[in-house]
Amino acid sequence: MCAEINMAKQAIHDKFETHIKIAEAKLDVVKAQAESAKADAKIKVVAELLARKRALQLELKALKKLGGDRWERAKADLEAHIAHFEKLLKDAESKAKAG
Repeated sequence: MCAEINMAKQAIHDKFETHIKIAEAKLDVVKAQAESAKADAKIKVVAELLARKRALQLELKALKKLGGDRWERAKADLEAHIAHFEKLLKDAESKAKAG
């Protein structure tokens, strides 16, 4: 049973890691667009997104060390934070394409 729980936790960890990596790739595109346009507002958004990405990576690392109820709460929090980050990133992508 413990092995099944660990496998399930690892699968969720891997899923979150994949979401973060995909978002990171998109962030690199937005960053390149912002730098080439020399738009201060876009660069500020990129800096904020980079900081949020680093925070997500730290949360993901911390999640791996938790167990029980704390793991469940941290998982839910991380899932919400990733969804929010992806929304911010999508907004930044739209603005980069428009401008």
